[in-house]
Amino acid sequence: MSDTRGHFIDLSPLKASPAFARMWIGSALAGIGGQLTIVTVMLHVFELTASTFAVSMIAVAGLVPMILAGLYGGMLADAFDRRRVALIAASVTFAATALLAALTWTGGETIWWLYVLSMIISAANSVGMATRTAIVPRLIPRDKLAAASALNGISMGLTVMAGPALAGLLVALTGYGWTYTIDVVLMLSMFLGLWTLPSLRPEGDIVRAGLASLVDGWRFLQRASNIRMQYILDIIAMTFGQPLVLFPALGTILLGGGALTTGILTAAVAVGTFASSLLSGRVVQYRWHGRGIERAVEAYGASILGFGLVLLIGAFASPATEHAPNIGLIIAACTFLAFSGAADNVSSIYRNTMMQAAVPDSMRGRLQGVFIVVVAGGPRVGALYAGTLSTFTALWFPPLLGGLLVIALVAFLARRSPRFRGYDAENPEP
Repeated sequence: MSDTRGHFIDLSPLKASPAFARMWIGSALAGIGGQLTIVTVMLHVFELTASTFAVSMIAVAGLVPMILAGLYGGMLADAFDRRRVALIAASVTFAATALLAALTWTGGETIWWLYVLSMIISAANSVGMATRTAIVPRLIPRDKLAAASALNGISMGLTVMAGPALAGLLVALTGYGWTYTIDVVLMLSMFLGLWTLPSLRPEGDIVRAGLASLVDGWRFLQRASNIRMQYILDIIAMTFGQPLVLFPALGTILLGGGALTTGILTAAVAVGTFASSLLSGRVVQYRWHGRGIERAVEAYGASILGFGLVLLIGAFASPATEHAPNIGLIIAACTFLAFSGAADNVSSIYRNTMMQAAVPDSMRGRLQGVFIVVVAGGPRVGALYAGTLSTFTALWFPPLLGGLLVIALVAFLARRSPRFRGYDAENPEP
């Protein structure tokens, strides 16, 4: 690859494995629909309750089912054909989303239905994500895992850019029913990507799903200090630096613009994710992944701190409304959110590669289950942090304090872990 092109994303995993390419495309299209539903449910609950705390409780309510499903789903992925496990998880998500659409069209939706179906979708997605991620190292060679993680950043960026923006637009123009229905249609692409995969039973010693399998995975994690540290750093970032739950209130109260601003703010994170993946050529070549994670998470905290400062300025600016938004502050907020998305994506590339390269195949499903619980569970704890703290203080306070905490805690912990900071991708050790 030439020096000029070396800065851009490496597409070779798509060429090396048609099976990976199909799964990647299917996951990306289904992900757009999933983001439609996530943002639409948030807006739906806020319309029914006018409460940011109620919106945050969507995430909190799904936390325990998601944790249990992620852990058990990882055990299933290490005990059965991973293709079949992923297909079953996708079927549950499809059915729950279809019921959500049907209830909305018939006027039967309530806040409790929104909570329950969100919990089911969250749990099924947790199983599906853990299984699909454990499949990837079986489809492509190890030296292309970092490039594959960057491609996942592209798909994530596209889904989170398109999904929330479309959700805000569709809810404003057509209502909730059509938005949920579009997700049902897009989910069909996931089945195409999974159905065409070969049978993928775990390699090595297979442990039956149950307590013994969970204990076996836990013992491995106790020995895997590098994997454990990346979990801890990500939990810190997502707990104190995840402002998503504030977005509906920001569009209604502080920044103006209503549902459209909610979608734009969410999409701004994805713009950074997409851009950093597009320019990930040098990122995937950096071999010191522990240091890469540390620096990326610190940059993430700094971005969230900047976002909080923008909101603080907005608290003293002229009042904004749905029809008269504060455009300048929205642009500034989106800029910092885009930087946060870029930093989080760089961290994610290194974390995913470390997980897939350093963990043996027979253990990969269980560790990916824990990984998904951390990645998806952290933002839910963060939703509780931001939603509760903003209720008792102000909308700008949680990201301002959270950004400072992320920077300080990550700097302290990483510098006390020389083995993690010295992790070498060319000699992966868990």
